[in-house]
Amino acid sequence: MKEGLIKELEMQEKFLLNTIECLSEENSDFRPKEKMYTVAQHIGHAAETIDWFFEGAFGENGFDMNFENYEEKMKEKYNSFDDSVKLLKEATARGIETLKNASDAELMAPITGEIMKGAPKLAVVGAITDHTAHHRGAVSVYARLLDKAPKMPYDGM
Repeated sequence: MKEGLIKELEMQEKFLLNTIECLSEENSDFRPKEKMYTVAQHIGHAAETIDWFFEGAFGENGFDMNFENYEEKMKEKYNSFDDSVKLLKEATARGIETLKNASDAELMAPITGEIMKGAPKLAVVGAITDHTAHHRGAVSVYARLLDKAPKMPYDGM
């Protein structure tokens, strides 16, 4: 079970990295419209959400539901493609470590917070995959708008 969850996290990271392989630091601030996330913000937000899910399910304080001024924070936090990619890799590695260190009983224990309440803690891996896919799709469209062709996400898997 644990190995499958780890593989799923590794695959979601690889799928996103394949998709954004055609992008670079010079595309960091691209967005189709003013109020949309930039390339760097999509990737940074996906990375941050990996940590958010694991901290929410496995941490002592549960899910941080303080979303006030989140959009403003995003403008300051994620403005570099390269830094956001680095954060994605680091967050995925932390998630894998959490899974490696968790017992089967802990993985099956119910989430007690406001999000996914009652689901087994291992369910956050599926939620992370789903959330990352959403942002992977967005940056894929952004790449097309920049006249770049994203690589097939599933190459090399």
